[in-house]
Amino acid sequence: MLDDYQDAARKCADWDSLQGKVELTFSHLPMDSVNTLATIADADIIVAMRERTRFDAGLLSKLPRLKLLVTTGMVNAAIDLAAAARQGITVCGTRSISTPTPELTWGLLLALARHIPQEHQAIRTNGHWQGTVGVDLAGKTIGIVGLGRIGQVIARYAKAFQMEALAWSPNLTHARCLDAGVTLAPSLGHLLEAADVVSLHMVLSETTRHMIGANELRKMKPTALLVNTSRGGLIDTGALVAALDAGAIGGAALDVFDAEPLPADHALRRSDRLITTPHIGYVSENNYRVYYGDALENIGAWLGGAPLRVLAGPV
Repeated sequence: MLDDYQDAARKCADWDSLQGKVELTFSHLPMDSVNTLATIADADIIVAMRERTRFDAGLLSKLPRLKLLVTTGMVNAAIDLAAAARQGITVCGTRSISTPTPELTWGLLLALARHIPQEHQAIRTNGHWQGTVGVDLAGKTIGIVGLGRIGQVIARYAKAFQMEALAWSPNLTHARCLDAGVTLAPSLGHLLEAADVVSLHMVLSETTRHMIGANELRKMKPTALLVNTSRGGLIDTGALVAALDAGAIGGAALDVFDAEPLPADHALRRSDRLITTPHIGYVSENNYRVYYGDALENIGAWLGGAPLRVLAGPV
């Protein structure tokens, strides 16, 4: 079990049911170039938590014993599925639930709009009483970039908070927006110019990497709030730091980063206009029980010769 930062995996599934079939090791440290190979070199089965560890062709080639790789979730861009298949490795995924990330997204938005972290810290440190003036969400416009499973939940939250909602992605249709109760923005630029809040929910790819850069940030209102709980690479970090330092946008909240864990000296750790959380969008009790319960089931099925939820298999 890799990247079990919180020592949670053991409690979220009945691993004792595998007793006598496999020898279990739970690793609680983030994997990196120094300790990854040393930890997993002799493993026949690996359970990876989301995309915390990259299994590219180079690493896979150094794991001659590996036969089953289980990833939490059914999509993992950090695994080279083709290389795994060529090496005779079966890759299986797990189910997940769709509520944890939208809930955190909305929590971050409320924290930004009402300056909750600052006011909490002021009380803790006997600081200035009522030092900020909050922003009302009712009547404002939210721009949802990506109207997939999570984006649609955000649209429902926006309606509950009496917000107008715009949505955009390259292939988004009017019909899909109508079903979600949102308005289709004619372009990303139009959405950025019109929105008081921008929330990102796109898959990271070569076409979406740094889709929010200096030019896009300049299009946003100087009071606009930006929230990203999707993938760190969607935003050009340097451009965002510069915009925050210059007061070009009202603030930002990030749960995802280019490098994770975020380096101690990273510029994002020092911005006063930024709220950060350590990629906890999917980190919830119910989601972990689904992840690890399915991982346990996947291992048992593979041992029995009938693997489940197969993403790639031996060729």
